[in-house]
Order: sequence, then C-alpha cells, then structure tokens
Amino acid sequence: MKVHEYQGKEILRKFGVATPAGKPAFSVDEAVAIAQELGGSVWVVKAQIHAGGRGKGGGVKVARSLQEVRDYASQILGMTLVTHQTGPEGRLVKRLLIEQGVNIARELYVGITLDRSTSRNVVMASTEGGVEIEKVAEETPEKILKEFVDPAVGFQDFQARNIAFGLALTGDAFKNGVKFLKALYRAYDEMDCSLAEINPLVVTGEGAILALDAKINFDDNALYRHSELESLRDLDEEDPLEIEASRSNLNYIKLDGNVGCMVNGAGLAMGTMDIIKLAGGEPANFLDVGGTASAQTVENGFKIILSDKHVKAVLINIFGGIVRCDRVATGVVEAVKKVHVNIPVVVRLAGTNADLAADILANSGMNFLVAKTLKEAAEKVTEAIKN
Repeated sequence: MKVHEYQGKEILRKFGVATPAGKPAFSVDEAVAIAQELGGSVWVVKAQIHAGGRGKGGGVKVARSLQEVRDYASQILGMTLVTHQTGPEGRLVKRLLIEQGVNIARELYVGITLDRSTSRNVVMASTEGGVEIEKVAEETPEKILKEFVDPAVGFQDFQARNIAFGLALTGDAFKNGVKFLKALYRAYDEMDCSLAEINPLVVTGEGAILALDAKINFDDNALYRHSELESLRDLDEEDPLEIEASRSNLNYIKLDGNVGCMVNGAGLAMGTMDIIKLAGGEPANFLDVGGTASAQTVENGFKIILSDKHVKAVLINIFGGIVRCDRVATGVVEAVKKVHVNIPVVVRLAGTNADLAADILANSGMNFLVAKTLKEAAEKVTEAIKN
C-alpha cells in the first residue's frame, strides 16, 4: 500500500523523524492560507501523486511570495502530471503539499527495504541525493553504502554511525544524522513498511538533517495490524481493475500487453508471462487466483481481465495441486457461460485429474483451445491473436 508524501511524513514525525513544516492543501485558497500560517519568505508547492519524478514533470515549484504560492498552486492543482513512473497517460493532481523552504547545504539519499537475497532489511545511503537510486547503482555503485540488519538484534548504533561517517557528516550534522537514521528505521520496522525512501535527505546550513521528500510503502499482509492506515488509502491513485481485484481477493497487476493471464500461484504466473513473451506475445496482466481456484474466483478473474479493452485473448494456466483440475475446468466452463467471453480462450490444466478436466472442456460445447504444455499454450494464444 502506498501513501502520499505528506501522509508518510506525518507518520515519520510520530517517530521523531525530522521533516520540514508543511500541510496538505486541496484548493488554491487553502494553499495560500497554509503558506501564511507557516510563515517565512520561501515555500515549496508540491503535487501529491503516487509517483516519483514530480519535479522533472513540473509538479514541484519553489515560491518566494504568497502570490507565487497562489500562481503555482493554480498551475499544479488539476494538472495531469506526467513522470517516468506514471507512463504517458500521467496522473491528475488533486492535492498539494505546502512546505516551508529550508536552507539546503547538501542533498543525500537514505532508503530502507527488504533485501531478499539475505532475508534481511537493508539500510542504504548515498551522497548522491536527489538522483534516482537506480541510476546511481548502475553508474556509480561504489557510492551506495549498505548496512544489513540482523532481525534478532535490530538496527544498531554502530551501523547508524557507519552510515553517517560514510556520508561525511560532521559535528551537529553527524549527531543529527545518527538520530535521524535510528528514528527512520524504527518507523519502518514498527509500521511494517516495505519501503522507506528519503530522496533527498538534506543537510541544512544549520546542521539539521531533514527528510525533504518521503516515499513510504506498507506491507499489505501486515495492514490488519495497522487499521489506522486504511483511511490513508487514495483509491484515485490506484488502477480501478486492481481495486476490484483486491475486493475479490485476487492478486492483479495491469500491464501493457493484449494476452490476459489467469494463473494460480505467483511463480507460475511469472513463468507464464515470460513464456508468452518468448512466444512473441505481450501479457496484459499478472493475475494470481490463488491455490484454491474456484468457479467464483475464475468468474471474477474473467470479469477483471475482460474489463481491459486491450485484451485480445485469454490464457488460463492452472496447476492442480491443492485444487483438482476437473473442478477448475468446471469453474472455467461456468464462468465463460456467465461472463459471455467472445475472444479466444486457451486453457492449460496440469496435475490432479487433468484428463477429466480435458474431457469436461471438450464436451462443454465451447470453443476452447486446449494445450498440454505451457509452451504450446503460449504459442496457441499468440497465434490466436494474429489470426
């Protein structure tokens, strides 16, 4: 689950993470009023969408008068902001963050996430703040500092000091940096985050350490422990099909292709998408219906897949381990009758009672394209689209 920058900062402040003073605004007049309340002579007007690269897209402006706050708020609020993360369609800006300007001396980077290769959280830092960390990793990987956290003991003081030394912090900035890192990790850990990224982390001329930006994502599987986060969800920033899928307990991610995929198991779904591409096709989605695919989940899956106007054919790839293939086949037949599918459907069922499943599909009176292997299924679905 993603939240907006201002929401992430509100959470971080509760853990003692230093951020610039600021508040969200939903109208131009509210933006000006917040700037007046914050005081000072410099403010930052920031678009709030679930995507990075806002500054490059024109969604972040520095205002040096209240009139400029009004002008920039008028420009940004309601604009369709296009960044490298939104795609060409962009995102409509419906809310702003108005922040007090700060005296920036240096821009750094700090991020925390799970390193799956070590099964440990990793705290990453770099002197290259304000730059996409992927670009730093590709061009100058030696500039990325890493501290892996042992889950038995947590993030240690010496690790925070190692990072602060590596970032060349000195004096008050060093002390504040250690404090900042420890507070950030505590927020990440206690709130069950999947990502806490501060880019840039700034050192001010006075030696303060502030989170100038904040990208905070939460682990969906732990949200039951944080009921207060539900109100922070902004459905306008999520794909409507992904929202519908979550209501049906389906794992769905929309992609840019035209082959609708319905698979049970995340690993099998990834393999299915790979082999579709090898066969010359393009997957339109990732859809994992779970290990116990029933007629209802298959029906819901069909409805979601077919809601994507780009889908020209559907590939169903089910391995009958927990669930029997004949039950899945019955569910597929029932679902297709209810949903009225009018595009090619390729079905590959393997595992328990696969032979019975093949008979059910063959005697259904429907024009399924049945495949025995995944390679054959991918070839059939791409050929069906060509024809």
